[in-house]
Amino acid sequence: MTGQTPPRRTVIEHCAVATVDAESTEHASGHVVVADGVIEAVGPGPAPAGLEGVERRVDGTGHLLTPGLVNTHHHFYQWITRGLAQDSILFDWLVELYPVWSRIDDRLVHAAAQGSVAALLKSGCTTAVDHHYVFPRGGGDILGAEIEAVAELGLRFTATRGSMSRGRSEGGLPPDSAVERTEDILVASEEAVDRWHDPSFGSMLHVAIAPCSPFSVTTDLMREAAELARRKGVRLHTHGSETAEEEQFCKELFGMGPTDYFESVGWLGEDVWMAHCVHMADSDIAKFAATGTGVAHCPSSNARLAAGIARVPDMLAAGVPVGLGVDGTASNESGELGTELRNALLVNRLRGRPDALTARQALRLGTMGGARVLGRDAEIGSVEPGKLADLALWRIDGVMHSSIADPVAALVMGALPPLSLLLVGGRPVVEDGHLVRADEEAVAKACAAAARELASRV
Repeated sequence: MTGQTPPRRTVIEHCAVATVDAESTEHASGHVVVADGVIEAVGPGPAPAGLEGVERRVDGTGHLLTPGLVNTHHHFYQWITRGLAQDSILFDWLVELYPVWSRIDDRLVHAAAQGSVAALLKSGCTTAVDHHYVFPRGGGDILGAEIEAVAELGLRFTATRGSMSRGRSEGGLPPDSAVERTEDILVASEEAVDRWHDPSFGSMLHVAIAPCSPFSVTTDLMREAAELARRKGVRLHTHGSETAEEEQFCKELFGMGPTDYFESVGWLGEDVWMAHCVHMADSDIAKFAATGTGVAHCPSSNARLAAGIARVPDMLAAGVPVGLGVDGTASNESGELGTELRNALLVNRLRGRPDALTARQALRLGTMGGARVLGRDAEIGSVEPGKLADLALWRIDGVMHSSIADPVAALVMGALPPLSLLLVGGRPVVEDGHLVRADEEAVAKACAAAARELASRV
């Protein structure tokens, strides 16, 4: 139309580009054009001449451009309880920390969420899930505080309304003071979906329903949560098959292993993803593949808690959707997603297969794999025209990377490169390694104060 205002464009050029599209297209020196927050063009060489409405032109010489990373599992509130129970397996770690977590409130969660999001953004993450399941009585609007904190820093977000309903008196691990009634959980979960879930293209906020784990919720809650999520059209998330102790717990309590239990309560399907899935038999992997059930692979946390090595190569070969997760920062104290690329590659080679996971497979796990797990692969996860401009520009010409000829290997196998630019929907959220929308020193001080306050309540 004559006189139509041209779109607002950002041009990034002269950089290596790993698109992570279906053909794994890469350009040794290429360009990306962003128009009004959406990728308009990507290709080899410099950007086309004569583009109108270019508000910013970035010289990417010495850089690798990738999709922004996608984090499929986290516990933001744990940012203020890092470094505790350092030498414990999962169940012992939980028993030590549940009494601490049962004293959080919305103000402390806001500070913890900002710390967690800061670490994610600075490590190249543009979309993240948080699995929040601790709602102490009198804790205030905890989920609302978390959502507010995330929005302030500019991360694309899937908030989950998690829950615990099986306390120690019913054979669970959490103290009874930390659990909720099933009916209250279901009401709060539906209210969270109605209040916040935005399913539109480019949404900055999704909501999922996420009872914590088989050993902390009742069977009734698992069934009713699945029914609720499907009635509301949102996804389901929980922990599954994380440790050998969990498998034994399920067999003693339910008479079957975790995957069979999930199947019995309606928790397998394309709208479901599980965190960890370390202890999976061939039959379990086959059921996940047949139903499209997703997996959040959390290699650092699994190592920290001595949970074991997930069979990620076998899952991928079977067609299981797999993404990467940080997990809570009380079991992955760095809180970074970018470093999980390298750790996923290394951990999955420990069984003696040097090709168990390649650098490009690791990058795919952290981008398109995660997007598929979250049901957002039509919007994010690759650098393709029509997708959201969630992009990471990594500097790989410095002393730590300049001698690695393969840019993707520099990112995945080397030290995590510094970020020169991170865009979410075309908007900068990290520039030259620093947060754009928050004072990092103020965030650090608020987190330290929140950690001290929480410790004083125990």
